[in-house]
Amino acid sequence: MNTSALVQKVWNFCHTLRDDGVSYGDYLEQLTYLLFLKMAHEYAQEPYNRDTHIPRSHDWASLRSKVGEPLEAHYLATLHKLGSGPGMLGAIFFKAQNKIQDPAKLSRLVQMIDAESWVGMDADTKGDLYEGLLQKNAEDTKSGAGQYFTPRALIQAMVECVRPEPTKSIADPACGTGGFFLGAYNWLTRPGNRLDKKQKEFLHHQTFHGNEIVPNTRRMCLMNLFLHNIGELDGEPTVDRADALIADPGKRFDYVLANPPFGKKSSMTITNAEGEEDRDALTYERQDFWETTSNKQLNFLQHIVTILKDNGQAAVVLPDNVLFEGGAGEKIRRKLLENCDVHTLLRLPTGIFYAQGVKANVLFFDGRPKDGRGHTQGVWIYDLRSNKHFTLKTRPLKLDDLRDFVSCYNPENRQARKETERFKYFAHADLIARDKASLDIFWLKDDSLENLDDLPPPEVLALEIIEHLEAALASFRDVAVGLQR
Repeated sequence: MNTSALVQKVWNFCHTLRDDGVSYGDYLEQLTYLLFLKMAHEYAQEPYNRDTHIPRSHDWASLRSKVGEPLEAHYLATLHKLGSGPGMLGAIFFKAQNKIQDPAKLSRLVQMIDAESWVGMDADTKGDLYEGLLQKNAEDTKSGAGQYFTPRALIQAMVECVRPEPTKSIADPACGTGGFFLGAYNWLTRPGNRLDKKQKEFLHHQTFHGNEIVPNTRRMCLMNLFLHNIGELDGEPTVDRADALIADPGKRFDYVLANPPFGKKSSMTITNAEGEEDRDALTYERQDFWETTSNKQLNFLQHIVTILKDNGQAAVVLPDNVLFEGGAGEKIRRKLLENCDVHTLLRLPTGIFYAQGVKANVLFFDGRPKDGRGHTQGVWIYDLRSNKHFTLKTRPLKLDDLRDFVSCYNPENRQARKETERFKYFAHADLIARDKASLDIFWLKDDSLENLDDLPPPEVLALEIIEHLEAALASFRDVAVGLQR
């Protein structure tokens, strides 16, 4: 069966299950379990003969030999058994449940997966298939999975600017389904970039380090990486099921690429002062943070600074409030400008994320140089928001929309940048002199206010109005929560 036919077959069965109320996420979860078992079975055969740590009583052969209710019962027992296994095995099956209640359709899914040889299949084919399912799941607004999915065009542009090098480590403290890892992997394995044996080994086993606290999202991330030949079937997972903000992990990384969770408030408060009274029942103790705050993005920003190596590079998606918020926000911005080289800010357009009403940016900065003299000299800001209109369905963000930014970023020689209509330089002295050291800077006029003929289509305007209203509601909720605290 060729690639397109296989993809269509998998999609068709997904639609069949949706008629029974099985969501994209549930289908993807079951596909993950069964694909892992089938690939483990293939690796246990000639010529691999690998020890997969899966007991024979619960392996693929034991599963495919059953139908009907005995299959359903054995599948449940298998999920429970493997969830207590070691390493990658236990991570994939952690708290696994059967979401396919019709034994006949479960049997059909097993047969469909059994009919293919997955280990020998091209990594691009397997990966594209799984990534397609992840995107469909993100588009299903009822599932809420969109919060874990960063637009792939944006990831690709961020990676092309940072340009990760072989044998260097890459971290994402809120990695979702692994989009940034795969973006970096695709960059490192791009056509014409030949890796030697040592570099390939490092790429597959030591490059990526992440955190994802939601078990189902973590398992999808691990499977997504595994299908792209990252990680080992019988190895230890490189994505921890732990809250990255709890403590300094002690490790330092060459690159940090991240899109921390949206939403202003955290269920915990970060405190950096001993003896400070807890404001919540659960409190992070981070003496390495500059300021105490309950703002998740500000905490992730401080955490990223902590885990970044000297001279390391970071590219982080952050909401607008991080750029202008007072109090702890102002103090953190001033510390960031003082201690790191914050060199580039990309103002993102609205309508590109699955979480509605989000106004976000990408902040690029380098860690403190080893000589300790590398604070921010100035920040280049690219405005991709003014007079730009995008929607997820009718006008999605594409890589071509980001080409001019990548060109202006000039990753080959950042010192040779030139100003354009959308790309301006702001000196450090001018930035810290601004009220609250705000980085919330725009200079382009909104053309639509002057020329009604240039207004976007009605459906785009309607979606933008909805996004603004939802953003306002989210702000009101944050105020209400603050009043209750």
